[in-house]
Amino acid sequence: MDPQPLHEPTPLVAQDAELSPALASEAPTNTAPADAATGFVPRTDLSALTGQVAAVRQQIGQVIVGQQDLLELLLVALLADGHVLLEGVPGVAKTLTAKLLARTLDVPFSRIQFTPDLMPADVLGTSIFRPAQGDFEFRPGPIFASVVLIDEINRAPAKTQSALFEVMEERTVTQDGTAHRMTAPFVVLATQNPVEQEGTYRLPEAQLDRFLFKLNVGYPTLAEEVQILQGHHSGFGGTPLEKVKPVLSAQDLTALRQQVGQQRVEANVLEYIAKIVGQTRAHKALYLGASPRASLALLNGAKALAALRGRDFVTPEDVQTLAAPVLRHRIMLTPEREMEGGTPDEVVKAIVQSVEVPR
Repeated sequence: MDPQPLHEPTPLVAQDAELSPALASEAPTNTAPADAATGFVPRTDLSALTGQVAAVRQQIGQVIVGQQDLLELLLVALLADGHVLLEGVPGVAKTLTAKLLARTLDVPFSRIQFTPDLMPADVLGTSIFRPAQGDFEFRPGPIFASVVLIDEINRAPAKTQSALFEVMEERTVTQDGTAHRMTAPFVVLATQNPVEQEGTYRLPEAQLDRFLFKLNVGYPTLAEEVQILQGHHSGFGGTPLEKVKPVLSAQDLTALRQQVGQQRVEANVLEYIAKIVGQTRAHKALYLGASPRASLALLNGAKALAALRGRDFVTPEDVQTLAAPVLRHRIMLTPEREMEGGTPDEVVKAIVQSVEVPR
């Protein structure tokens, strides 16, 4: 069985038109039908999950043009309780992506613009002395929200970036010896520019490893860009974010995540995931392979992807689809491979093709 092609999502773009019939027809509305060959019917009722996901797609579809691959991966990360790093040149709507997703959720949202002079207290919060009471009171920072957009995450110095280590992994902020728990859900959507290097600080591997996915946002196609221009011309510019309404509460998302966690995964699929990740540690083109955290990310993401597609079980194709988004930021090429112009995606694709697919 040949692996599925690894599609790169292209940027979100705004328009003033209502949701197109084509997009509405693509959104799942019920559980997966019975397989024509085997007559198999999903044993778990996924109608609530697929219906709510369809509502999210419909809301976002009122503003964006296409980009179903990108939207699907963002929803996978949301259901898998993972953070996402969006990388792309300026102007390809990385920030709009996070805003649209946040507006479909009835949860607190905050945006943090990272700059070289940003301090950890500006993100996490600080303790303020209260003279009347004679003690200190902790004032939470903007990180205390359910959906946090960190714009240009690679512009903050290492001291500020390191402040995110604990909160992204453990959902906890420790201040003055006191642990402050984050309220679920907690998702970080970070953006960065891969081209500009002046005034930026490369993210350490330990921080990159805390992102479930790294999604490369590219340029739109010619047809999409024409549609952008038409929408901008007819609507005199602007992005109608107010069209997008909340459709999921925190309780709804928690219930969906619990259902995703109960997805069935066969032993041979678990071994398949372990083999793919294990190959990154032995590949001659890689200086650094992926850790077991990558295996867990691939498993959790595959569960969510299967649920989005109306199945209550994970297939090898789910694993293949998510291999590049999960692994591309967790591996490092050797200097020789970099000089030859190789990319992490090429290595991941070669590894997936080399591992035998379970039957």
